[in-house]
Amino acid sequence: MPESLSTRALNRALLARQLLLRRERRPAVEVVEHLVGLQAQAPMPPYYQLWSRVADFDPAELSTPLTERAVVRGTAMRGTIHLLTAADYLAQRPLVQPMLERSLPGQSFGKAVAGMDLAALAAAGRELLGARPRTPAELGALLAERWPDRDGRAMASAVQVLTALVQVPPRGLWGRGGQPTNTTVEAWLGRPVDATPSAERMVLRYLGAFGPAAVADVQAWCGLTRLGEVVEGLRPRLRAFRDERGRELVDLPDAPRPDPDTPAPARLLGEFDNVLLSHADRTRILGDTDRGRVMTVNGLVRGTLLVDGFVRGSWKVTAKRDAVVDLEPFRPVAARATAALEREAELLLDFAVPDARSRDIRWQPAP
Repeated sequence: MPESLSTRALNRALLARQLLLRRERRPAVEVVEHLVGLQAQAPMPPYYQLWSRVADFDPAELSTPLTERAVVRGTAMRGTIHLLTAADYLAQRPLVQPMLERSLPGQSFGKAVAGMDLAALAAAGRELLGARPRTPAELGALLAERWPDRDGRAMASAVQVLTALVQVPPRGLWGRGGQPTNTTVEAWLGRPVDATPSAERMVLRYLGAFGPAAVADVQAWCGLTRLGEVVEGLRPRLRAFRDERGRELVDLPDAPRPDPDTPAPARLLGEFDNVLLSHADRTRILGDTDRGRVMTVNGLVRGTLLVDGFVRGSWKVTAKRDAVVDLEPFRPVAARATAALEREAELLLDFAVPDARSRDIRWQPAP
């Protein structure tokens, strides 16, 4: 009979894999690789995700690899923008490509490209974006010259689904602005996506960063289906467990699974942190009753407070000349945890707005 793991045991395993039991002194690119990418729908959240995991993190540790093309921003897991190492993007994008193409008819722009020769559209997009990086508006205008009876922006959006693109700097650089501007992966990295990508390796990488996990958890993370067959093929290399509800979980045999009573420090997690998005059952860190408070109806994922390893509130920084971080607990927080969160908030302000004229921490009343 497989060993049963409590929710608290799963929490501590997840925190250990996600480098949230202590800040690590590791290069930022190495951390991005270990985490199999960072959710990056907005430009700045990856910096906060690294700040919560890397000791004395300097934003240049990520901005520089972006400009040097060691890491890239592009559509990957779940059909969303992720920041990955160049090697991981080349390996992951072809695995999610069939899922992306199946999703195209259901996209908001899907009807606008219905009936088109999508292979020709993708080829035209690759030609135009391979020549030089372009914004979606620029690409759409050029595509509309070739297909004047079609909506240019819709065609540009379809190209992003149909072919592997990367967003080029200054998009994604700390303290810089810039519209999403895309080019082809071949033009940016000098090589195409992997011709023989490995779903087995992807599953093993996921378990190393998020396990133990059920097949449904792996599928929720990447957006793929029918991964049960892949897990079955890997079973001789995995160890089986059960959670409190009796679901089978699998894991790497030697991956860290700390004692459930291991202390977990207070943490402020950035927006869109993948630790909250990468399981079908997220109760190992985010309770079902709090999920709607963190994930908004328009698809945003708020910055969160971790107390004893679990989400217990949210935070937001407002910064002009004066900077304020608002801490909003979802339920009363003990005095010791309050003090620890305030220390984290001070570190956050040091990181996010070091030049602010004044800084303040405000607690919103718990419900």
